[in-house]
Amino acid sequence: MAAEADAVNKADPARIAVTIGDVCGIGPEIVLKALTDRTVAQRCVVVGDRGVIAAQAKHLKLPIPERLEHVALLEPPYPDFGAIDARAGEAAYRYIRQAAAMAMAGRVGAIVTAPISKEAMHRAGHLYPGHTELLAALAGGAEVRMMLANDELRVVLVTIHESLRTAIGRIKRDLVLRTIEIAAAGLRRMGIDDPRIAVAGLNPHAGEGGIFGDEETAEIAPAIAAAQAQGINASGPYPPDTVFMQARGFKRFDAVVAMYHDQGLIPVKYLGLEQGRNITLGLPFLRTSPDHGTAFDIAGAGIADPASMVTAIACAVEMLDHPQRGT
Repeated sequence: MAAEADAVNKADPARIAVTIGDVCGIGPEIVLKALTDRTVAQRCVVVGDRGVIAAQAKHLKLPIPERLEHVALLEPPYPDFGAIDARAGEAAYRYIRQAAAMAMAGRVGAIVTAPISKEAMHRAGHLYPGHTELLAALAGGAEVRMMLANDELRVVLVTIHESLRTAIGRIKRDLVLRTIEIAAAGLRRMGIDDPRIAVAGLNPHAGEGGIFGDEETAEIAPAIAAAQAQGINASGPYPPDTVFMQARGFKRFDAVVAMYHDQGLIPVKYLGLEQGRNITLGLPFLRTSPDHGTAFDIAGAGIADPASMVTAIACAVEMLDHPQRGT
């Protein structure tokens, strides 16, 4: 174990910490499957309970990862597959906290997170809406935004995990402007020198000149104008029902800023989960994840597809090794 401890304790900005997520879901399974590629495995340190990982590896007839950051918490009997369990929520929280600490200390250059159950984490007393908000807190209150991307479309969200009623009330000039700024900075970090950013409206037809709502004229358009004054290539607000087609089909834009969770994520996820990756913009370290959830309904069956996890790890590798290239 000396070599293993060496591998995870030395500073290595090229290495990636991979958390196993909620142990009642498919997180441990897709991590183990993703790391069957030895080239990928050599870049990664798996963060989780050794016992859980060993049990899953035996169940799946897969090797235990060579590089493992053991977070001692769970003991047999482990929480049941498919259950919403506070023990699993506590464990998931601790895995994320450890991975973030590793990144903040420079021991790794990026983290990739397997899916968690927000309800389980809440039952454990950690009342974060999701990974994005938790990581922002662990990074000292960083202002972050969620980007979901695949090979055809990138979307950045103004609001994330909150009720639609709350999200609508939060669509204000400054929040939209900061999202455009963070999106532009993130895209430049990916190697897009002058990113073309489309900003979606909130209402049908982008408000139709105020007939269907005034958020576009009162809040969104002024934010776009302020971004343009900074030299950011942003435009809109565009009708939400066509802007994604303009970005994907006609390649007019490098990313779309969407106003709320489902407005932005339905188009990306409709294109397929297998190539999707979630990228958190604004953190002092890189973070990616698959674009799907815990899949409690198939947990333990051994049939989970690791493609999105593979894509998330590959995205982190690409961004670490070639920061001037895209996602």
